[in-house]
Amino acid sequence: MDQAEGLRRLHRPATKVITVASGKGGVGKTNVVANLAICLAKAGSRVMVFDADLGLGNIDILLGLTPRHNISHVLSGEKTLEQVLVRGPHDIWVLPASSGVSSMAALDAQSQSRLIDAVSSLDLPLDYLLVDCAAGISGDVLTFSRAAQDLIVVLSNEPASVADAYALIKVLSKQYGQRRFHLLPNMVRDAREGQSLFAKIVGVTDRYLDVSLDLVGSIPLDPALRAAVRAQRAVVESAPQSPAAAAFALLASRVRTWPIPKGSSGQLEFFMAQWLQAEQPAAPA
Repeated sequence: MDQAEGLRRLHRPATKVITVASGKGGVGKTNVVANLAICLAKAGSRVMVFDADLGLGNIDILLGLTPRHNISHVLSGEKTLEQVLVRGPHDIWVLPASSGVSSMAALDAQSQSRLIDAVSSLDLPLDYLLVDCAAGISGDVLTFSRAAQDLIVVLSNEPASVADAYALIKVLSKQYGQRRFHLLPNMVRDAREGQSLFAKIVGVTDRYLDVSLDLVGSIPLDPALRAAVRAQRAVVESAPQSPAAAAFALLASRVRTWPIPKGSSGQLEFFMAQWLQAEQPAAPA
């Protein structure tokens, strides 16, 4: 029995896998993941965050966590996945990435096998796996985006951010046939600016791409959010009455309406298998 077949035979509660991506860095993607995770957990869901910016992870810093180990220690065989996972606010699980480890950007076949085996043996019931991937259109980002059931593209009202968000959507659409995208304008003045930004993207995609875009909300530029970052806390924890916290709560309520996979076999192993299989070198002809 090969690895893929072994993964398909595993049984665990169904897990909804959501990747959060952005064409450009600096648009607040990691903040979105952290606050969405906590909002989902506060509503009673079991949540894990996978920091998939494998060489420059920082969601642990944003949440004030100090993990002793990270995913690189799993790949080296030093630690199990359970030993690397850390608890965050409201009992969310965080799988921390390494920071400044260049080898994480290009995993060899042996490392890939170790990781998929580790995920396969993880005895952890989850409702949501939120994947915080790197910005841009690198191979890992594209695979994480394709393997997840839902993709949230975060963008800000800057020309470079809009152009790079469109580039990400275009590559996933043209090269991989992906059709559904959730858009989340971040750091906007108000909901009207978010709607205008969404309309700007739709105006281009309607002309050139065969895709369906969904405005899943918008997050306002809020001084409380900047203060939360400095305090290494999520704004939904440090300032729950702030406009940003209210926007994240609304985002979570919408995400919770997205269907969870039916049946006992969830998407966690499928997601990891898709990523790692995509990273495997092609067999010689």
